This record gives sequence, structure tokens and C-alpha cells, in this order.
Amino acid sequence: MNEVVVLTPERILEATEEVLRRFGLAKATVVDVARALDVSHGSVYRHFPSKASLREAVARRWLDRANAPLQKVAESTGPAPARLEKWLRTMIDIKYRKVCEDPEMFATYLALAQEACEAVRAHKERLVDQLAHIISDGVKQGAFQAADAKMAAWAVFDATTRYHHPAHCDEWNDPTKAARIDALLGLLLRGLEAPRKR
Repeated sequence: MNEVVVLTPERILEATEEVLRRFGLAKATVVDVARALDVSHGSVYRHFPSKASLREAVARRWLDRANAPLQKVAESTGPAPARLEKWLRTMIDIKYRKVCEDPEMFATYLALAQEACEAVRAHKERLVDQLAHIISDGVKQGAFQAADAKMAAWAVFDATTRYHHPAHCDEWNDPTKAARIDALLGLLLRGLEAPRKR
């Protein structure tokens, strides 16, 4: 007796990732995804009304996976300066590993993300909100000074862009990168530091 497998958006997204890995973004089609799932392409369209919506969902899923460890750091407890540094180093490391471990898939996702502007915008907002949460905790702890935690978060995000924005990935193998990141994070943490009470 054949087992009936329920077609869910998650199964479609998993299959789409495999199809993208096999054929690349330019050649992958909804028909290929349907074939991989052994269903009609109409079944895929019932969950995702267009190829663009399917691609956007794949990009969002990828960005959400990258976001999960960062969310964990943001929600952790402890001194805000250490959490902020850990969050930034984790983000930089996630992007670096994705480029180095699977450059073809990284290029595919980068192209997808460039199409899915709304998903990318929402992702950046979530990241900046996480930074703002840590900075706000730092102000409450008396470790940081920031009149506007969200604006300070954007400043930190923008200042570190060279080490997490994919447009700069060609520079990430620079042998001086680690020392430059250390110097930058040191400056950012000192810039946020609350003045010591006398």
C-alpha cells in the first residue's frame, strides 16, 4: 500500500532548495520542483501562486535560518557588551561560513535575496531590532549610553557592513580581516560605553 504524503509549504521549500542546488537559479523551474515532489506543478501553485512568490519564500526561509542563532544571542542574559560582541562575531561568522562552505549556493541565495527586496528589508529590520534590544539592555545595566537605542543599532549595523554584506564577500579572505574586525568592534564598544561615575 502506498503511503500518502501531504504536500506542505515546508516540503515544497525543501524541494525547491534541492532543485536550486542541482540546476541553479537561472534554470530551475516550478515544473522541476513539482517533478522532484512527484506532484503536478498546479499543486505547487496552490501553495505559492507564482514563481516569484516561491523564490521569495525560499529567500525568507534562508534568511530566517541565518537569523536563528543571532536571535538566541540577543535574547540571552548577561553583560550587554559581551552579548553585543558575540552577536556581531556570530553574524560575521555565519556569512563567512556560508560563502566558504557552499559558494555556489551562496551565490544562488544572494541572487534570490536581491529579487526578494521585501524579505531582505524585513530581515535587516529584525537584525537591527536584535541589536537595539542588546543596546537597550546595556543602557539599563549602565554599561552603554545611547539616547536612541534603535539609531545606535543602525549605526553599529552600518559600521560593520563590510564584514556581513554579501557585496563585500570577495574581501573576506583578506589575511588582515580578523585584526580589522577586532579593531572595529573595540571602537564600537568604546563608543557605546557609558562614562564611569566618579
